[in-house]
Amino acid sequence: MGPKLAKPPLYVTQPHMPPLAEFIPYLEQIWENKWLTNSGPFHERLEQAVADYLGIEHLVLFNNGTVALIAALQALEIDEGEVITTPYSFAATSHALLWNQLEPVFVDVEPGSCNLDPGRIEAAITPRTRAILPVHCYGNPCAVDEIQAIADAHDLKVIYDAAHAFGVMHRGRSLTAYGDVAMLSFHATKVFNTFEGGAIVCHSVEHKRRINLLKNFGIVDEVTVAAAGINGKMNEVQAAFGLLQLDHIEAMLARRRSIDARYREALGGMPGIRLLEWVPDALANGSYFPIFVEPDFPLSRDGLYDHLREHGVHGRRYFYPLISDMPMYRQRPSADRANLPVAARLADEVLCLPIHPDLPAEDQAMVIDLIAGCR
Repeated sequence: MGPKLAKPPLYVTQPHMPPLAEFIPYLEQIWENKWLTNSGPFHERLEQAVADYLGIEHLVLFNNGTVALIAALQALEIDEGEVITTPYSFAATSHALLWNQLEPVFVDVEPGSCNLDPGRIEAAITPRTRAILPVHCYGNPCAVDEIQAIADAHDLKVIYDAAHAFGVMHRGRSLTAYGDVAMLSFHATKVFNTFEGGAIVCHSVEHKRRINLLKNFGIVDEVTVAAAGINGKMNEVQAAFGLLQLDHIEAMLARRRSIDARYREALGGMPGIRLLEWVPDALANGSYFPIFVEPDFPLSRDGLYDHLREHGVHGRRYFYPLISDMPMYRQRPSADRANLPVAARLADEVLCLPIHPDLPAEDQAMVIDLIAGCR
């Protein structure tokens, strides 16, 4: 089966850490400024730099993506009713709805893209539906035209969970440009990270002003609080690290795409292993590399998961269990697995393989050999 991997274990993803010597001047400047948070100079620089990099006009930084998503729903004044969303995502997608007292309505996904199936959305719309919350799963673009057409026809808002989508280009522009708002995550495991962090992309000065108000307790000035806001501010150390990450982002994306291509070449024709179908006209970012272990593979998904772990390779079952199977959601009518057969199958078959800019070629080769050796 091949040699065991030397310690430390090989994980699905890990943050790229630029040389410490590059970060020290940023920390010294923060120390000299004595400005640690509340929209300091590094925060302002990063906010503009990320917007420029993505080619969008209005962006608001947050301390993490979950708080950003909660605030995005508040900013759109979606304060009651139902929101159509996917069961195949990280728990935070639906948790943000519960924190806003909104009812998640789960709709099945497409088997190839793993994204919300636009052909099933309209059947889930009721008089109480207020919005659609799709996820660009693994950074793979949703069917943005079809979703927007449905939203327009029913006067619904579209909020994209774009946590995986930093650097993804779709039809020549950033994937974050679609929808009424899009949320980005800058968690340490993401393509671009600020330790913890996130952002909202919006489309007007007025909307950005509203979001900024909500992320800082609703404070207007020293004596005026205009909204029940939250503490969603990114601090200066996070922002400085983000600026350093941006200096390296193109090289990191290129490396991720190279690793993705090598996996696809090696595993694409293997019986019993199915790969994610990337949407045409989109430039991927290599954020994750999921494989789907089908019944004709010699091992079950969990069997392959255990086999890799025995050799020091810690794959992750993203996304298992389904959100709709979690205790706070599974009693809802839309959470019935009979209504979500595609998502249920994906959750039972998925296994994400290691992919990050610092992944050595020999470690990737070993992962491939371990899978191929099961045949």
